[in-house]
Amino acid sequence: MRIPEVLRNRDFDLYWGGVVLSQIGTRGAVAANLYQVYELTGSTAQVGLVGLAQAVALVVLSPLGGVYADRLDRRRLLQASQAVALLVSAALAVVTLAGEDTVWAVVLSSLLATAAATFDQPARQALIPAMVPRAHLVDAFALLNPSRELAVLLGPALAGVLIAVGGPGLVYVFDTVTYAVLVVALAMLRTPVLKPHGPRRPLWQSMREGVRCVAGRPVIWQLTGLDLSATVFGAYRVLLPALAVDVLHAGATGYGLLSAAPSAGALIGSVWVFRLARTARSGHVVLWGTAAYGLAVVGLALAQAFWLALVMALALGAADAVATTVRHAAVQLETPDELRGRVSAIYQMASRGGPAVGDSLMGVAAGVLGPVAALCAGGLVPALASGASALRSRTVREYSVPQPGAEEAPASSKSAT
Repeated sequence: MRIPEVLRNRDFDLYWGGVVLSQIGTRGAVAANLYQVYELTGSTAQVGLVGLAQAVALVVLSPLGGVYADRLDRRRLLQASQAVALLVSAALAVVTLAGEDTVWAVVLSSLLATAAATFDQPARQALIPAMVPRAHLVDAFALLNPSRELAVLLGPALAGVLIAVGGPGLVYVFDTVTYAVLVVALAMLRTPVLKPHGPRRPLWQSMREGVRCVAGRPVIWQLTGLDLSATVFGAYRVLLPALAVDVLHAGATGYGLLSAAPSAGALIGSVWVFRLARTARSGHVVLWGTAAYGLAVVGLALAQAFWLALVMALALGAADAVATTVRHAAVQLETPDELRGRVSAIYQMASRGGPAVGDSLMGVAAGVLGPVAALCAGGLVPALASGASALRSRTVREYSVPQPGAEEAPASSKSAT
C-alpha cells in the first residue's frame, strides 16, 4: 500500500506521533479515575461524578477555548494546555502514590484536565491546516480520528496492567510522561503564526462571531446537525452492558469485546476513507456513512446472536469513522483561518457534548422502552436525517473537498507570516 503523502510531512508526523501517545495516556488516566473512585467508594453513583465534572468543564469553557485559539499562537496555546494537564496528572500521581487520595481529589483532577482540554481541542483542530495542504486535509483527519479509537483500545488496557502492577498512581505517572512528550514535539514544529485580523474585540462579541460564522455557512451547520443526530440518538455505549448481559447473555467478557468492536471498526473505516475521498463525492460519503451508522445501531439492537452483534458493532464503528473524518475536514476547510478556533469549539460542543446528552437520553428511553426498542428508535434518527438532508438540500449532497494534487499550499497560508 502506498504511503499517504501527508505522512511525508515532517511537522505532521511529529504532531501525529505526540497526539497518539498523549491520547493513550489520557484514556488510560480516565479509566484509572473511574476505577479509583469505585475502589474508594464502591458506589457507581459516585463514579458518575467523574463524567459530570468533564461535562461541566466542556460546556462552560469550550466557547472561551475557541476564542483564545483564534487570538493566540495555536501551537503555544496547545503547549500551555498540555503543560497544565501535565501538572494536574503529576499532582494526582503524587497524592495517589502517597496514599492521600480522595474521591474529590480525583473528581477535581478530572475537572481541571477537561478544562485544559477545552482550550486544547479547538487549537488542536485549528492547527492542522497550518501544517497540511488543503488537498491532504481529509488524509490528515483520516489518520488523526482513528488515533482516538486506538487510544480507546490501548489506553484502558494499559491502565489495567499498570493498576495491577502499581495501582492507579502508576497510570498517572505514565500520563504525565505522555503530556511531556507532546509538549516537546510541539516545540519542534515549524508552523506559521496566526496573523491578527482587525482589532481585538470583547470576548462575548468574539464568541458571537463564531456563532454567526456557523449560522452563515449552511454546510457547517448541516454537517454539525448530522453529527448530533448520530451522537445524541445513536448513543449505543450506555446500553452495551444491558445488551451484552441481559439480551445476548455474553457476560463481562462479551461486554468487553462488544465495547472494543466499534473502535476496531473505526480503524478499518479510517483505511477506507483514503480510497473513498478520491473516488466519491465527499457529501455522499458523509450521508451514506451517517445513514449506515444509524442502520448498524439498529442491527446491533436487533442482533440475537453475539457474533452478529459484534459484526454490527464493527460496522457502526467503521461507518462513524468514515463520516466523521469528512465532517471534520469539511468544517476546517469551510472556516476562515481567523475563526477556526471558535468554530472548532462549537463543533467540539456538538461532537463531544452530543454523546454525553445521548447517554442520558438513551438511558432514560431504555428505562421506559427497554434497551432494544430504545436503540432501534434512536438508530433510525441518523438514517432518516441523512435521507432528509439528501432529498431537501444540495448543500451536503453536492459538497466536495479538494482532491490531492488540486492545491499544495497550506490552508492557512493566507495568515502565515
